[in-house]
Amino acid sequence: MSPSKFLSIPECFSAHGGRVDHLIDVVHWFMIALGAGWFLFFAYCLIRFRASVHPRASYHGVRNHISSHLEIAVVIIEAVLLLGFAFPLWHERTDSWTDVQKLDPIRVRVVGWQFGWTYHYAGKDGKFGRINPQKITSNSDPGIDFDDPNAQDDFITPTLKIAKDRPAILAITSNDVIHNYAIVPMRIQQDAIPGKEIPMWFTPIKTLETAVVCAQLCGEGHGNMVGQMEVVENKAFQSWFDEQSASALKTHAPAAPATAEAQRAPAVETVSR
Repeated sequence: MSPSKFLSIPECFSAHGGRVDHLIDVVHWFMIALGAGWFLFFAYCLIRFRASVHPRASYHGVRNHISSHLEIAVVIIEAVLLLGFAFPLWHERTDSWTDVQKLDPIRVRVVGWQFGWTYHYAGKDGKFGRINPQKITSNSDPGIDFDDPNAQDDFITPTLKIAKDRPAILAITSNDVIHNYAIVPMRIQQDAIPGKEIPMWFTPIKTLETAVVCAQLCGEGHGNMVGQMEVVENKAFQSWFDEQSASALKTHAPAAPATAEAQRAPAVETVSR
């Protein structure tokens, strides 16, 4: 059993999460070995240098360089973990940004506020509407300017819904203080900073319903800042998405002007008898 499973880390549901779990396992195995080594060394010192064997203390200290060699070995192993595992994983995630944008990803703005999350979807046109801070009427309001034609099919939801096996790009931001958007089963998280939209991306590989949490202490209600996320089959997602977008367009699109024929039609006069 790997250390991560022994420590009850939730099952991985993202395409990149396996490499994250592998790094966690390697670090834990190293820490287990290091902890066992130091414990054995401590036990050896207690027995080897006990008072009954050495009634008089020696003030000369260590006379060899074994401890220095061990410390150097630990530094080398930590450098291997950093350069051989952490940096390549970070580099891969950074380089995959261009590829993800070419794969018809689901794009969502995630707006943090004290103490919850609001999800803003670009509608069927694939374009987010203009964001106007003056349009924000409450903490949970994402500030969409529905006077912008690109915003008329945008919609907001209290639950993040995305599709299985389809990349998702989330633009993380905040309306008030710094939060952190963390999806543990996806092995990903990102700070939500007021005034900035920072992208994070992943590809779900299984359907699930799970909670998302704030991983940054943000006030007295921080512990209750829990959101919901659903991963569904792509067909079910597309049906839901089209319905939400059409409903938003019907609500926010301006009324169609009267036709020329209707404007030229004579008014009907009501005659009382």
